[in-house]
Amino acid sequence: MSQKLTRGDVTKVALLARLKLSDEELDTFTSQLSQVLQYVDVLNEVDTENIEPMAHAIEVSNVFREDEVQPSLSREAALQNAPLTDGSHYLVPQILENATPES
Repeated sequence: MSQKLTRGDVTKVALLARLKLSDEELDTFTSQLSQVLQYVDVLNEVDTENIEPMAHAIEVSNVFREDEVQPSLSREAALQNAPLTDGSHYLVPQILENATPES
């Protein structure tokens, strides 16, 4: 890794992901994510020049499950983590000029 992961980097990612992290969690995640990136650096050193790209490590076929009806999320559960709702729908900022909401 050419650059060290900083606490500020983790803070920015947490903000983008809308995660509220304590100081202790920021320190923990900074350390853990740094270790992951260090391991990726080790993997990047492996010579893969003559290795054919593959989607799976082992041969697989027809890995799809049967299409079965299952209960879906309730409206409340689906809207639970939305930043803004009216209780029934997601509310988002208007981005088009002169646009009117449909009823």
